[in-house]
Amino acid sequence: MAGFIPGRIVGGSTPELDLAEQKSWQNYLATTLRMNAVLNRELADTHELSLADVQLLALLDGGPVEGLQMGDLADALPSPPSRLTRQIRRLEGRGLVTRAASPQDRRRVLASITEAGRTLVEQALITYESAVRTHFLGPLTRPQITAMAASCLQISDGLKDSK
Repeated sequence: MAGFIPGRIVGGSTPELDLAEQKSWQNYLATTLRMNAVLNRELADTHELSLADVQLLALLDGGPVEGLQMGDLADALPSPPSRLTRQIRRLEGRGLVTRAASPQDRRRVLASITEAGRTLVEQALITYESAVRTHFLGPLTRPQITAMAASCLQISDGLKDSK
């Protein structure tokens, strides 16, 4: 398979991507999809959690003791509110998170991590970090890692403005 999407990417009046641009984009996309698949598989096999679950639990673990507002979680995670609610409900069913009305504003719902959630996310983060180091960072040199970080930051900063 030569690339994720064969041929040129054409956007009407938008200029076509040249060969270097195509290869860069296709390699990035293939790597991202494969890396997400590897992380999801290792986290599911070892901890019965998805990558999205680990991201959510890590946010809650690093947040205030009283918890984080559901709206803030939806903003922090690229997840629609309905998906986040289903995810929280599933994790709540496993005893990893709780939900409660905010004492300051009863209209707002706070999600917080339980002790069982803290223990599990600590273990899951070890698996996550090991997989990232092995599969993503391992094949790269230190200068390549530094360049990757700078490139991703530049792209991410540009995307923040496109909301």
